Amino acid sequence: MVPVRALGQHPLPRHTVAHLSDPHLLARHRLYGAVDTTEHLRSAMERLTRLETPPQAIVFTGDLADRAEPDAYRRLREIVEPEAAQMGAEVVWTMGNHDEPQPFARELWGTEVGPDASLDRVHDVAGLRIVALDTTVPGFHHGELSPAQLEWLADVLATPAEHGTLLAMHHAPIPVPIVRLSALIELADQQALAEVVRGTDVRGVLGGHFHFSSFSTFAGVPVSVASATCYVADPAPTSRFMSSVDGHQSFTMVHAYDDRLVHSVVPLAGAAEIAGYGMDLAERLEALPQHEAQRLVSAKDSPLWAHEEPLD
Repeated sequence: MVPVRALGQHPLPRHTVAHLSDPHLLARHRLYGAVDTTEHLRSAMERLTRLETPPQAIVFTGDLADRAEPDAYRRLREIVEPEAAQMGAEVVWTMGNHDEPQPFARELWGTEVGPDASLDRVHDVAGLRIVALDTTVPGFHHGELSPAQLEWLADVLATPAEHGTLLAMHHAPIPVPIVRLSALIELADQQALAEVVRGTDVRGVLGGHFHFSSFSTFAGVPVSVASATCYVADPAPTSRFMSSVDGHQSFTMVHAYDDRLVHSVVPLAGAAEIAGYGMDLAERLEALPQHEAQRLVSAKDSPLWAHEEPLD
């Protein structure tokens, strides 16, 4: 059921974007001989199909294939594109340090490029501009943006989009105070990008690379780093400088309002429901006047809370 009207004081979001990162697909085998990255991505897409409001865009911020195998990119499309089409969502692919330009462009975009090409692209999603930036450096895991890329981005941003711009990039331009190993493979010369972004219509930056969720600001705009769908870097490991675990995978939903962005982390793994309500309640609340809907939900003596038994 797609919401008909807002239930609170804020309107419904103008745009809904699903932000996924780091699937690290392999053509065959499990990652590190243990992680079924294909199944984890399927779980993420299945969770997306259950959202009350389907996304208008699905943004992947890099490391789509762990070894840049053509078959891995083909499998990625086979998993993502049918579900995206059913939801009516545009798919935005972004390069990561594990990706390689030639198989990426050939399998995902149907184009031929050189081995050192920068794969930057602009998408328009109902007036919301999403710019996919390629921050990769051939032969290395850290990120960079060349002067030519920054000039290209400045030219793109010189004309404001109807509903502003989101930047999608693998290497997020923020500090890494935990899992500090990632600081050695961060985006270089972040100040140069800040000079291009500051004062433009950029409303937010979507990143990946860290394998855990993180949030900050950059050049005056919010930054959201989505965790990985493959495996997670444990932010609180026991006596380890770096520890990767096959658990706690998630993606992030981005809801764009006219005056703000809201980022919500959605875990891939389900859990047993201990209380809840069917979609018929949503229909009932939307049909009521605002004050009656609020009374029904907010009052402690409401029949909605009858399941809350007193403690012994």
